Amino acid sequence: MPSPTPASAPPTQLFQYRAHITAVYDGDTCTVDIDLGLGIWVRGEKLRLHRINAPELRGADETKGKAARDHLKALIEGKTVLLQTIKDRREKYGRYLAEIWLEQPNAAALNISDALVTAGQARYQDY
Repeated sequence: MPSPTPASAPPTQLFQYRAHITAVYDGDTCTVDIDLGLGIWVRGEKLRLHRINAPELRGADETKGKAARDHLKALIEGKTVLLQTIKDRREKYGRYLAEIWLEQPNAAALNISDALVTAGQARYQDY
């Protein structure tokens, strides 16, 4: 099986989809409607952004968590994105792990995980 596409490039493997971001829960979790092709959609799927961890919405990091959530909302909520699931694997809370790219006119697609880290709203983490 081929290895996942590097984060700096848009996905090119078979487990890539167009998706519409319907909600953002926190700085690394969102809900999407996924276009599987041929008129088939999966609606209300929860995704966890791969490779990063954002501050939590509760506890000592609440202020940072809300800032991360709001930053992610501003980037992707209500938009159509490219989505790549990581070997179609779910994590411990049942969410698919995913890389999300936002296409930009006249520029390379923006990897959302990398954008959150660059903005100081999340940090890289191995799982």
